[in-house]
Amino acid sequence: MFFVRQIGLVALAVWLGGMSVLGFLVAPTTFGVLEATVDSRNGRVLAGAVFGEVLRRFHLLAYACGGIILLCLLIAKFVGPPPRAFKLRTGIVALMLAIALYSGVPLTNQLANLQSSVAGPINALPDTDPRRSRFDRLHATSTVLFTVNIVLGVVLLAWYARE
Repeated sequence: MFFVRQIGLVALAVWLGGMSVLGFLVAPTTFGVLEATVDSRNGRVLAGAVFGEVLRRFHLLAYACGGIILLCLLIAKFVGPPPRAFKLRTGIVALMLAIALYSGVPLTNQLANLQSSVAGPINALPDTDPRRSRFDRLHATSTVLFTVNIVLGVVLLAWYARE
């Protein structure tokens, strides 16, 4: 059972660590460097393309990590004594996975479609343009969902630490 628990913990650490690195380091660095070294208009578009691709690939890793954590929780439940708060923990992982799937597929596709409908950066559009308003709402939703997943991941990590 120790081995199964450790695999689940590693998957959670990879997922949570990846989200933290992307949100706190990769995104601000990518946009900051590319906007500063390329003209700000084209730099922002390029940064969005680069970070969008990094995020697309990360979502695949997140799906795998979520699946591994769920599998490990289920194995622990049926092979040995069930982990503390099994139902709640399984629910949290399922919610995190659902958030990642929503963020990684429909939300990302909507953002990409809006970006491709504009020649240049979205933020160059007037504030009254409905495409900009829609993009800003979708981006804010994406950020909130990413933050929620980080918080839920920290809650799960606290459970692993207490065991």
